[in-house]
Amino acid sequence: MSGWEDIRAEVLRRIRMRVWPLGAAIPGEEELAVEFGCARATVNRALRDLASKGVLERRRKAGTRVVAIPVRKATLDIPVIRQQVEALGRRHSHRVLVQDMRQPPGAIRDQTGLSERLLYLETLHLADGRPFVFEMRWLNPAVLPPLPDFAEISANEWLVTSVTYATGEIAFAAEGAGTAEAAAMGVAMGVALFVTERVTRDAEGVAITHVRLAHAPGYRLRTVM
Repeated sequence: MSGWEDIRAEVLRRIRMRVWPLGAAIPGEEELAVEFGCARATVNRALRDLASKGVLERRRKAGTRVVAIPVRKATLDIPVIRQQVEALGRRHSHRVLVQDMRQPPGAIRDQTGLSERLLYLETLHLADGRPFVFEMRWLNPAVLPPLPDFAEISANEWLVTSVTYATGEIAFAAEGAGTAEAAAMGVAMGVALFVTERVTRDAEGVAITHVRLAHAPGYRLRTVM
C-alpha cells in the first residue's frame, strides 16, 4: 500500500472500526510510513486531507489525534481574483500600488512568526475599471521560488497557481475602511468592507504569505458544505 488515497481509506477504516477511538492519538508519520511501505510525505498528505475534513486534529510537536467530536467543515478554496471577476462577466485588471522590502509590524509578526524583512505589496484589483478588491500582502522570499513581475501577474494568481502550501489560517470580518483602503477604493473612511485575512504555511509550518483582502461594498462570499 503506497498511494496516499489508499492510506487515507485505511486510516478512516481504523477510525470507524474504533481501532483508533475518538480522541485517541494515532501513530506518528514515520511509524505509519514503515507500516505502509511508503514515503513519509505520502502519509503526511493522507493525514492532512483527513485533518482538512475535520476527522483528525494535528498539532505541531503534539502529534495527531482522532477528533473527539467530528465536525463537518466547509470547503474553502483560495480563489484567483481574476477568475472571480471574469465569472461575473467583467474585465479584470490590477495595479501594484506599493512594492518594497520592509520590516513587518507587530501584528504581522505575531500572526506569521516572521520578524525578518519581507516583501510588502499593495495591489488594487479592478472589475471593468472599478475597485473590486484591495490586497495588502506580505511575502516571505526565503521559502518562495524566484518572484515574477507582479505588474504582469498578480501575487494572488501567482501564489495560487505556482506555490504549494500545506496549512493555513483564515479569518473573516466586517471592518470600517482605513486610510489606505479608503484611498485605494474610492470610499469614505469607515465604510463597512468585507475583509479576509489569511496566512498560508509550508510543510514545515513556516509562513509563506500573509494577506488582507478588503472587498468592495456588495461582495458576497460563497462556499460549499
